[in-house]
Amino acid sequence: MRRNLSNKLLSPNYIVGLIDGEGSFTVYIKNPAKQLDNGRRVKAEPRFYIKLIEKDKEILYRLKLYFGCGNVYFQKDTRPNHQNCYRYEVTNRDDLEKTIIPFFQRNKLKLESKQKDFKIFCEIMKRIKKKEHLTSSGLRKLYLLKQKMH
Repeated sequence: MRRNLSNKLLSPNYIVGLIDGEGSFTVYIKNPAKQLDNGRRVKAEPRFYIKLIEKDKEILYRLKLYFGCGNVYFQKDTRPNHQNCYRYEVTNRDDLEKTIIPFFQRNKLKLESKQKDFKIFCEIMKRIKKKEHLTSSGLRKLYLLKQKMH
């Protein structure tokens, strides 16, 4: 299916508002206290995403075009009174470091809770870049830092 996205680029202010309301900066960190392997290959997985209902998915494709990275995924929801969704997600660490983080450093989030999560996200990204997540003590510190996120 071909998408008509020309001449529909989003403004930075619109993106900030959208992410303030619906976006998330998160890091999945393997709990260092658990001995069992949870099946994840990596110990720390940073990601930026936004999830919208199916009828609004066009905005997600425009975000992908705007940032030039990430992917849009279908997310089925079988819960009663919920709709199927689409999710724009960036997980590539280089894309997060070189595109997503600089964008939100230049274009400040408005909500305090999102600002806090973004600040912690950036700190975790710095520590991952230093490979702290590859040591037991570093992973434990990252895990505790992640617990401060919303």
